[in-house]
Amino acid sequence: MGEEIGARQFSRADRAAYRQKVRRCLDVFAEMLREARFDTDRPMTGLEIELNLVDAAAMPAMRNADVLAAIADPAFQTELGQFNVEINVAPRRLTGTGTADFEKHVRASLNAAEEKAQDIGAHMVMIGILPTLRPNHLTAEALSANPRYALLNEQIFAARGEDLAIKISGVERLATTADTITPEAACTSTQFHLQVSPAQFAAYWNAAQCLAAAQVALGANAPFLFGRELWRETRIPLFEQATDTRSEEIKAQGVRPRVWFGERWITSVFDLFEENVRYFPALLPVCDEEDPADTLARGDIPSLAELRLHNGTVYRWNRPVYDVVHGRPHLRVENRVLPAGPTVLDTIANGAFYFGAARALAEADRPLWSQMSFSAAEENFHACAQHGLAAQVFWPGLGYLPVSELVLRRLLPLAHEGLDRWGVDPAERDRLLSIIEQRCLTGRNGATWQVETLHSLEERDNQDRPAALAEVVQRYIPLMHSNRPVHEWPVD
Repeated sequence: MGEEIGARQFSRADRAAYRQKVRRCLDVFAEMLREARFDTDRPMTGLEIELNLVDAAAMPAMRNADVLAAIADPAFQTELGQFNVEINVAPRRLTGTGTADFEKHVRASLNAAEEKAQDIGAHMVMIGILPTLRPNHLTAEALSANPRYALLNEQIFAARGEDLAIKISGVERLATTADTITPEAACTSTQFHLQVSPAQFAAYWNAAQCLAAAQVALGANAPFLFGRELWRETRIPLFEQATDTRSEEIKAQGVRPRVWFGERWITSVFDLFEENVRYFPALLPVCDEEDPADTLARGDIPSLAELRLHNGTVYRWNRPVYDVVHGRPHLRVENRVLPAGPTVLDTIANGAFYFGAARALAEADRPLWSQMSFSAAEENFHACAQHGLAAQVFWPGLGYLPVSELVLRRLLPLAHEGLDRWGVDPAERDRLLSIIEQRCLTGRNGATWQVETLHSLEERDNQDRPAALAEVVQRYIPLMHSNRPVHEWPVD
């Protein structure tokens, strides 16, 4: 969504022109794929982390404009809600100590930003959903000031024609409605970017889809919403519902949701962009002046602005990205399944597991997706979002088994192999993958720590739910800053 879009109204002519332009972009993209014009020499990895802002009482702080002004670092940007910010980490290669460099850079940036945020009475929290959020925090007034958010809100509700219904049944149940998209702001995520060639893209995207379930089980860190204990990674159903443009009748007709796992394995990156154009009407039909065909014909690289903007309004859990950097186009898989936190170290360990296992699966002699139905991968994903490390999953050759057993027996060795292929330093590889191993052996991730801490406060200390959730956040913040991996965090 990274474009700056001013407040405006869209006409029928705007939508017709946009449809024509985005299809023209798709044709040009197909031609570029045939001509192999993409940067593939030095593949890079990237990282984005969304953060919550809280006050001294651990409640949401609607201060992102003030915090960003105090930080004064272009790496930090607004997000949908006024209690959110995002850090975009400069891309790096994984070779050698690339993962350690990521960790060092992110910790330094966040520590410096936290010091400046404290000066104006705010603190940054890396967590999937802030436990102290309440419905009254997620109103139209909570939207960030950037006009594109108000415009996106207006267009989604124009498409729906009615309020959002949010229904999540987990350990407890939640049923509520919303008249804005601000519940989406409750979902704070980590996104990993992996640059790949056009020839490799399908294999890496398919591999990422296979891994999504295990990633969510290992990294779950969002068990609460509006005071209820729901799924271990409640971000998943909340995000799927909070950005849904479909009414109940449209859903019944089989129209695809904009927050989407997908419906099939792919053979080319073109499949995903073509699905976006074919299945999803424009939310923000803003046309750029560039004619991409003319740009390509004279030997330059087109921005494909409309195709990129449209892609940014289809929220795949693994999203294709086309970008142009220093005049060279490239492709990335944007892995969007994980929540933020609990620590920078946990985040980098999650990244090492993903980057390593994805490479091993993508380069396997016999593709895993030739042995596994796409629906099985999707069912695994939602089972792991609901049950976390206690989930049962299906895996070819193993049948149904606990996801922690799958990680220990099959996926950690693949991640080890893949990190070796990336050229990651062996000591760094072992340091990070041992954190993933210990999460499986202890059964503790961010979600289980939050739930165990809440239950201890309620049952042992006899605190009511709101007070206990605030105390969870108060205990979480110093542990987050300690950079001690979450499987070592004490409950008492």
